Amino acid sequence: MRSATPHRLPLAAALRLGRPSDIWFKPALSVVAAVAPPNLTLLALGRLDLAMYTMAGSLCALYGHNRPYAARARALAWVVLGMVGGLAVALLAAALTTNALVLVTVGAVLAAAQKAVCDATRIGPPGNVVLSFISSASLFAPQTLGQIPGHVGLALAAGAWAWLVGMAPGLVRPHGPERRATAQALNAAAAYAETRGITADGHARAASAAAIHAAWQSLLSVGARPDRTRHALEQLLVRAEVALAAPADTDPARLRAWARELRGTGRIPRVATPREDADELLGVATAQAPLIRHRLAPLAPLAARTALGCALAGYAALALGVGRPYWALVTAASLYQANVTLTWSRGVQRVVGNLVGVLVFAALAPVAHLHPAALVLCCLALNFGAEALIGRNYWLGSVCVTPMALLVTEFARTQDPAELITDRVADTLVGALVGFVAAVAVTNRRAGDRLERELAAAERARENAARLLAEPHPAPRALESARRGLAAALVDLRATADAASGEWWQRALPEERVVLTERSGHRTLAATVRRQGLVPRDPDDDDRDQGQDPDRDQDPGRTTEGIRP
Repeated sequence: MRSATPHRLPLAAALRLGRPSDIWFKPALSVVAAVAPPNLTLLALGRLDLAMYTMAGSLCALYGHNRPYAARARALAWVVLGMVGGLAVALLAAALTTNALVLVTVGAVLAAAQKAVCDATRIGPPGNVVLSFISSASLFAPQTLGQIPGHVGLALAAGAWAWLVGMAPGLVRPHGPERRATAQALNAAAAYAETRGITADGHARAASAAAIHAAWQSLLSVGARPDRTRHALEQLLVRAEVALAAPADTDPARLRAWARELRGTGRIPRVATPREDADELLGVATAQAPLIRHRLAPLAPLAARTALGCALAGYAALALGVGRPYWALVTAASLYQANVTLTWSRGVQRVVGNLVGVLVFAALAPVAHLHPAALVLCCLALNFGAEALIGRNYWLGSVCVTPMALLVTEFARTQDPAELITDRVADTLVGALVGFVAAVAVTNRRAGDRLERELAAAERARENAARLLAEPHPAPRALESARRGLAAALVDLRATADAASGEWWQRALPEERVVLTERSGHRTLAATVRRQGLVPRDPDDDDRDQGQDPDRDQDPGRTTEGIRP
């Protein structure tokens, strides 16, 4: 074991552009469709000053695009309620006091709660940032108690429209998200199969396992209703699992061809059932996910970082005399990721994106000031650009988010661009600096404890599968359930190990134990798949899984560099 206290702070890697998301256009078009009608209606009524409240609801259309529509309906409803609830609390605080210190404190507590709930529910992008932006900005909007019901009602109405926008594609392509998740699993399995199972660092194997697990979760999230399309997708996922277990016996080209056929609304490819009882095992649920309250406990250090960092950033901005301390607060809230190293990278991305973004605002401001309609159209274009670009890198999306946030402040009245730019730059630098210092100061020693728990869970899951393999005639459903449970445990172990390896100020991590557990776990998975008759059986797998660790007799003195699979 070595100390998991890295001090390398990447710069170039944090700014490197990635591939755009396969569905980048969906949130981009959805947010335009959700924002445009309310804003254009307010423009026609001459009440653009109310646009901040309708945008609170409209921005809910950014969420849930990877979820099946049945699950998306529930998730979007909760997002709308969470957004409107945070807005209501912020407006109530604004109506009751004008003390900036109190308002910053309320904003920091709200930001911490939003961070914890978004991470615990795994709502996905854009996470807590949009919620924190709306609630923090609303804290400093002039407000009376009598105005709150109307403003909250506007947000709720816009949120209902955003819900409809988010659900509308289901009328044309009702199984689109499940098809995409299955295609991603097939492509990831093909990438691993191309290595023939001899990849040096295990990245392809871990990515394939995670993609397959995510696809199963997508299919299982819609419930157990009989569905021919879902059944066909499950059969394809079984083929992806076979590739993960026996990469040398898999044709990557065929997996990629199946993935291509899942695009659009065409017929789903039918694959041969590998054995007679395979259909009975499709849809066997994995172990139940932990309740949200159980997921919240490990997030306490992140919530503490968010609360402290946001509060200190807001206080620092006030001390410097910056007119909009909520921008510093939101900058700090946007930084916090799974560990300190990722938080640093997000800070670099935020600062670079915001600095470039204020230059974009300087160029757009004269155009936006020509007419209120021009202001609305500029904001719509920036909304689209932000979602189109943010998938490649956060800083690139921030280039559009920053001028949009600045233009939104002008819905009520035209302001001096130079003052807005100065405040934004100051708040960005203050928020990023103070926020990162808070991340370093608030240690997350629970990361090591959580890794130990996930290791124990993975080892128990492997032992359970190995015990069933040792039986002469294990029950097929029990064996399938054990295999799914082991696969899920290995995915959780890898995610936890990655998060723990980027934390500072903690004890040394059991890196070799993680590597050995992953290797033995994946070998047990392979043996289980072979025992189920999905691929030709390898007699050596039975020897490996009779309670013996396959890595104990293979160069026991070897050490590893980092927690890599």
